[in-house]
Amino acid sequence: MRIFETLRAYEQTAALRAAVELDIFTAIGEGAATAAEIAARCGATERGIRILCDYVVTDGLLAKNNGHYSCAPDAALYLDRRSPACIASVSEFLCSAENVNGSLSLADCVRKGGTVQPGQGSVEPDNPFWVLFARAMAPMMAMAAHTIAKQVAGTGPVKVLDIAAGHGAFGIAIAQENAQAEITAVDWASVLEVAKENAARAGISKRYHAIPGSAFEIDFGLDYDLVLIANFLHHFDPQTNERFLRKVYSALKPGGRVVTLEFCPNDDRVTPLSPARFAITMLQTTANGDAYTFSELDSMFRNAGFSPGERRMLPSEQSVIVSQK
Repeated sequence: MRIFETLRAYEQTAALRAAVELDIFTAIGEGAATAAEIAARCGATERGIRILCDYVVTDGLLAKNNGHYSCAPDAALYLDRRSPACIASVSEFLCSAENVNGSLSLADCVRKGGTVQPGQGSVEPDNPFWVLFARAMAPMMAMAAHTIAKQVAGTGPVKVLDIAAGHGAFGIAIAQENAQAEITAVDWASVLEVAKENAARAGISKRYHAIPGSAFEIDFGLDYDLVLIANFLHHFDPQTNERFLRKVYSALKPGGRVVTLEFCPNDDRVTPLSPARFAITMLQTTANGDAYTFSELDSMFRNAGFSPGERRMLPSEQSVIVSQK
């Protein structure tokens, strides 16, 4: 029954989170196949592993044949920690206490019209939530970052401002694509430490600069060729975004571009699936955030002085919006 299964769907989240935490997918990838073998590899009981693995089989991420477990292709690609495409760390952020507790308080959020977390919720200044985000979510953003970089990095000297840089993946990808790109990252100081670590691993530290503080308050500087705004605008109301975008406009060279990454539902607000559902995350975690349609975001940019934007879709169902000064 759909209602029954939906009401207990939290068990799916808990089962996958436990399987990731116990490294079950990696253990199976390394050759452990039976419940006893997986239990020995993961430091758990055979009974517990058997029950958990059977549950994950029902979700299609594992297969079972004559008591032997194997990973589904997507689980092997994305959840086996030996895989270059592994995104297992995202469970640490998506299943964090802050996100889970927000879901449990959803009715209260609906009554209030915004988060019931203290203050402004996730956008409180220097919220340690974003350090967790930066460490956990970088693998999830790698493909989008490199896709965008190939489209906008250009050649020759390019001055790039990466706002709310987080893990730094988007600015770093541009620096990797264009050896003459100089990146300036903006975020809270504690978050920027993660971005600088990632820049060092990517070998671009000498071209990676940081401005710590609130993106609404600090001085960005001037004459940027490109500004990156990835997964930021959805945290705030349209009026706040327009004031912010006017500040961005002032930081750009004439003809400079802004590249924005967002979850944009269609005008019906119920398609496609991931962007349509994202608004409820903003209701739980912010005072005034939302999932904005492309037309709503483009209106914010035009009200801030930009030319009409161009929208490009990624396979992840996120939208890339390119706006020009």
